[in-house]
Amino acid sequence: MSELVPGATVGVVGGGQLGRMLAEAASPLGIEVVVLDPTPDCPAYPPAADQIVADFDDESAIEDLADRVDVLTLEIELADPEGFRAATEATGTPVHPAPADLEITRDKLLEARRLDEADIPVAPFRQVDDAEDLESAFDALGSPLMLKARHGGYDGRGNSVVESVAEATDYFGTLDDLVAEGLVDFERELSVIGSRGAGEIATYPVVENVHEAEILRETLAPARTMDSVKERADAVVRDVLEQMDGRGVFGVELFETSDGEVLVNEIAPRPHNSGHYTIEGAVTSQFEQHVRAILGAPLGDTRLWTTTAMVNLLGTGQTTRAASITGVDAVLSMAGAHLHWYGKRDVRPLRKMGHVTARGQNLPAARNTAMSALDAIEFE
Repeated sequence: MSELVPGATVGVVGGGQLGRMLAEAASPLGIEVVVLDPTPDCPAYPPAADQIVADFDDESAIEDLADRVDVLTLEIELADPEGFRAATEATGTPVHPAPADLEITRDKLLEARRLDEADIPVAPFRQVDDAEDLESAFDALGSPLMLKARHGGYDGRGNSVVESVAEATDYFGTLDDLVAEGLVDFERELSVIGSRGAGEIATYPVVENVHEAEILRETLAPARTMDSVKERADAVVRDVLEQMDGRGVFGVELFETSDGEVLVNEIAPRPHNSGHYTIEGAVTSQFEQHVRAILGAPLGDTRLWTTTAMVNLLGTGQTTRAASITGVDAVLSMAGAHLHWYGKRDVRPLRKMGHVTARGQNLPAARNTAMSALDAIEFE
């Protein structure tokens, strides 16, 4: 039975831009959102109805949040699965995605092992806990390697391509709690937003992502690749979703290799940056879909309205300073362009400050509008 009724309340651990867009999507459904975040007046509050100011791993605060809401979820993987388990045991409030899902997706080694054991294609990998392990990984997987921190990495942090132990030590300091992956020769980076509801699975179209310095710069929907690759990517993501226990939206990053294979890169147990295009580009946004899924309501239509491009608005300069944006009028005057500003008070280099989506009759037209909007925006 669906728990999505007007007046229901969702608790979100994390009050950043994803929490903000979750609250915006929940409001038309009559659903209130309460967020937990250590930053007072975080970007999600408002539009969230209230905020608990506490650290993401504060079990007492998570229990307080659980006691106020009908279901708990998250928008940041820094949340501790044990805090969710304790909150559920104390209050009976369900958690989606499940704590077991978070344990897997927050640990890149456990994630790779789970997928590999399920015959879901991933890059070859090795556990690294010291210099000897890394040397063995070079012998087995070749050089250079992609070396990743098992925990806590995002937006390029905690990932580095290395060719030697010395280079790895310079970047990571100590060579423990790492996973080494064979460097993938890929044609393009893809992703799929998938969702697990109450007894149903739905996937959005396969999209193409462009990264620079490990940070997502643009997403093109649909991806510029062959139908056979799209079908394979969708099948792989559905297999990934079958490995999860809880409900919600999952962002699955993929590589299309030079020989047409599709490999899973990483899984995010939440709405994902590469799914922001769905707000204007799809019948149901990924954020509304997440609310539907965690509350057990029927999942929404995932079809595209039309071709859509999304670009991230990243902080410029070399210093942290008060957020000030110019060029907004120019963007608002562009047909098909939609500006999203996240309400962050400070601009930092490469910090995600907002995004622009653009719809068009074809991908070149949509991308041209999105890139024109990106060129118009400046941070003073």
